[in-house]
Amino acid sequence: MNEHAVVIAGGGPTGLMLAGELALAGVDVAIVERRTSQDLVGSRAGGLHARTIEVLDQRGIADRFLSQGQRHRVVHFHIPLDISDFPTRHNYVLGLWQNHIERILAGWVDELSVPILRGREVTGFAQDDTGVDVELSDGQRLRAKYLVGCDGGRSLIRKTAGIEFPGWDPTTSWLIAEVEVSEEPAWGFRNDALGIHALGKSEDGRRMRAVLTESQVRRASEPTLRDVSEALIAVYGTDYGIHSPAWISRFTDMTRQAAAYRDRRVLLAGDAAHVHPPMGGQGLNIGVQDAVNLGWKLAQVVKRTSPESLLDTYHAERHPVAARALRNTMAQVAIRRPDDRTKALGDYVSTLLSMDEPRKRLAAEMSGLDVHYDLGKGHPLLGRRMPDLDLVTANGPLRVFTLLHHARPVLLNLGEPGGFDITPWAERVQLIDAQYVGTWELPAIGAVTAPTAVLVRPDGYVAWVGDLTQVGLADALTTWFGPPAAA
Repeated sequence: MNEHAVVIAGGGPTGLMLAGELALAGVDVAIVERRTSQDLVGSRAGGLHARTIEVLDQRGIADRFLSQGQRHRVVHFHIPLDISDFPTRHNYVLGLWQNHIERILAGWVDELSVPILRGREVTGFAQDDTGVDVELSDGQRLRAKYLVGCDGGRSLIRKTAGIEFPGWDPTTSWLIAEVEVSEEPAWGFRNDALGIHALGKSEDGRRMRAVLTESQVRRASEPTLRDVSEALIAVYGTDYGIHSPAWISRFTDMTRQAAAYRDRRVLLAGDAAHVHPPMGGQGLNIGVQDAVNLGWKLAQVVKRTSPESLLDTYHAERHPVAARALRNTMAQVAIRRPDDRTKALGDYVSTLLSMDEPRKRLAAEMSGLDVHYDLGKGHPLLGRRMPDLDLVTANGPLRVFTLLHHARPVLLNLGEPGGFDITPWAERVQLIDAQYVGTWELPAIGAVTAPTAVLVRPDGYVAWVGDLTQVGLADALTTWFGPPAAA
């Protein structure tokens, strides 16, 4: 029986990101993926939000994505919301289809020598006090200290663990397809009594990409070319002679969230933990950020640097983030309804969102830049993303995100050099003396008082903010990075 510290079920964006995080921490991890290659049929999710790009920048790999995508200065909630004035290097959405996102992530994970067991899937598991026995579809068995389900909305890991998945049943379904056509379609968007429909060119320009609101909610059956043809005729009066489908899929506005992200040695991330309609393109992004929150914590528990209770902070921090996305996607579905009363509501929402304050609030939520983990009262930075400041150090200029490339925490001292002694944590936490001249500004909040020191977690969130004293620093170091090492 092969043994790994962590086994990840599912090699999509969330699973790949989590594997990379664990590998950076020196943890033995393997991915089990049912696809025989990383190739993805269809284009699926279509972009990366600002906070996700920042997370990739924290690992030094953002440029791999930026070189292949297209930058858009707006996020969408009913209407386009401009984010070009947000205080981040990445004040845009990167248009890039999921097949490319996965390919680039898989290349990074390959460089980190993570094995991907392709062409098989997890069929069952049993956990005990020391680990998890994992059964694969080819009869192989693995032993892991922890098993993470990144296996999608129908997650076998979640179901087998007995974790409930409460939420709301679908009220609407959509067909999405890439097909060849015999005649030129009516490109663009169309609104009618059914809802919103869109026809556009596929990435290679050879096929038509269609998104069609269906007249009735359908969720059980696999969609066919005939379903697409009938839906096109219902809306456009013709099916444009569609043939040779590259892929056809159906999605609904079903909205559900796992009641718990952890059952002892089994954890959930990404769509296995939360599903919602794709309005605003948040799903893939939240999954990648789940992985970055979980990875360093799981690594510290596996290495026994931190107690197992650290894993409880994963659910505590990430569950509210996805719960909020569930609510804003439900609102977006509701406001798209084609009746006159909903249109009147939509006009009022558009008016509100044309004002600066509501635009900034909602756009910061959609882009993931306003995530705030509840780490108690204190400085406005506490529990929020650390800005990527241009620092001045004795060794020259340095960006904050560069310090996070190896997923190691940082104590940034911006006061008198040598003012901190963290010897008992010196093996785990980088101590950097630096200066920063300029305002500290956070999206949706604005300028905040410049701190004297900040403790930044590997995921880029601030765990402690200091003034001229070290009050609370030892507690914060112990909470997040384990008890002090013996002298």
